Amino acid sequence: MTTTSPERAPAAAPLAATPHRRGGGIGLGGAFTIAWRAIIGTPLRSILTALGVIIGVAAVVALTAIGQGSTAGVTRNLESLGTNLLTVGSARGFGGGSLVRAGPRQSVTVKDAEALATTFASRIVGVAPAAQSSVQAKLGSNNTQATIVGTWPAYESVRNSPVATGDYFTQADVDGKKRTAVIGHQVLLDLWGDGTDGSATDDQAIGQRIRLGSVNFTVVGVLPDKGNSGFGNANSQVLVPLSTYLQRFSRTNASSGEPTVNNVYMQATDAKDLKQLQSDVTDLMMVRHKLTDPTSLDFQVQNQADSLASLSAITNTLTILVGAIAGISLLVGGIGIMNIMLVSVTERTREIGVRKALGAKPRDILTQFLVEASLLSVSGGVIGMVLGVAAAFGGRGFGITPVFSPTPMIVAFVFSALVGVFFGYYPAARAARLDPVDSLRYE
Repeated sequence: MTTTSPERAPAAAPLAATPHRRGGGIGLGGAFTIAWRAIIGTPLRSILTALGVIIGVAAVVALTAIGQGSTAGVTRNLESLGTNLLTVGSARGFGGGSLVRAGPRQSVTVKDAEALATTFASRIVGVAPAAQSSVQAKLGSNNTQATIVGTWPAYESVRNSPVATGDYFTQADVDGKKRTAVIGHQVLLDLWGDGTDGSATDDQAIGQRIRLGSVNFTVVGVLPDKGNSGFGNANSQVLVPLSTYLQRFSRTNASSGEPTVNNVYMQATDAKDLKQLQSDVTDLMMVRHKLTDPTSLDFQVQNQADSLASLSAITNTLTILVGAIAGISLLVGGIGIMNIMLVSVTERTREIGVRKALGAKPRDILTQFLVEASLLSVSGGVIGMVLGVAAAFGGRGFGITPVFSPTPMIVAFVFSALVGVFFGYYPAARAARLDPVDSLRYE
C-alpha cells in the first residue's frame, strides 16, 4: 500500500529567500534584505507611508535654502547702498491719531539736511537729501513707470551709486535748477530697448531728452545694473537735481512751509563713530524741531547696522517657524510609518510564527521590523532632500539664488532617520512579543 506524505506549507517569500543563521536567526544584512523586499514589494504603499517624511525634509531643505538666499541677496543690496550709512527720515505713524494711516507725515526738511552737512562736515563723507515720487517716463512711443529721486550730487558717494556711463549732475545743475537726469538700467532698457531681448546701450541715452511726467529732462548719466533689491528697484530710478524736483514736483512741510524730503542720507568717515554720530544727529534734530521728549520724535535716525540686525532677527524667526512646520510634517510622517508597520506586523503574523518556530529570538524579529521602519524613513529623507534641492533651484525663476547650508540638511536627514527608529520601535516590539503557536495558527 502506497502512502503519500502530507504536503508541506510553503514558507513566506522573504523568509525562504533569506539565509538564516544557526537557530533561525538572521544577521543585520539579512534583516536589511527582508526589509528592502517588503518595501519594494508594495511601492505605492511605501511611498505613501514615507510621504510625511519626504514633505518635511523637502520643506526644510527648500525653504532654508531660499530663505538664506533671499537674506544674502538683501544683505548684499543693503551693504551696497553705502557703508557707514545713517538715514534720517520721518517717524513712522507720526502726525495723526487715526487708526488707519497712509504713512508718516513728512517732517524732515532741506534746511535740516543743510544743517547736518554743516555741523558734521568733519565726521562725514557727505550728505544727500532725497525726495522721491512715482512718475511716468516717456521717450517717443515708449514709456515706463519710474521712481524720480531729487537729490544732491553727493548721492553718488553717500549711496555708493556711481554711473556706468556719462556723469552725475553737478552742484551747478542744482544751483541753476537744471533739468538733467541720471537714469537706472531698467529705465534704459524700457525706453531704448526693442522690447524683446532688451538690447540697448548706455551711449544711446546720453544727451537724449526724456519726459518725466510733463517735464523734459536731458540724460547725462546711466547707472549700472543693480538687480532687484526687493526694497524698491534701484534700476527703475531716475535721479535729478533736488532743486529741480522741488520746483517741478514740490512738497512742503505743512506747518513751516519749508520744502521737505523723504530721507537724508549721511555716510560717516569712520565706522567706529557711527553710533556716536547717530546720537549727535538725533540731538541736533531735536533742537531744530524744538522737541524735548525723546519718546515722541517726529523723525527717526537709523544706521545700516540696525537694518541688518532687524533683518537677521526676522530671518531667525522665520527659520524657527519653518523648522517647526517641518518638524510637524516629520512627526505626522512618523505616525504614518508606525501605522503601516502595525498593519505589516498583522499581515505577516504567520511569517513571524514560522521564524520563531525555526528558532529566531525576539531580538531578531525586533531587528527585522526596526530596520524596515528605519529604511522607510531614511529613504524618505533621501527623496525629500532631492526634491528640496530641486524646489530651491526653482526659486531662481523668482530672482532668488538659493544658498545651501549643510547644517539644516544634515539635521533634517538625521531627524528623519530618528523618526523611523522612534515610531518603528513599538510595531517591532509588538512583533517580537507574538506567541509562535498563536502566530502559526493565524489566518
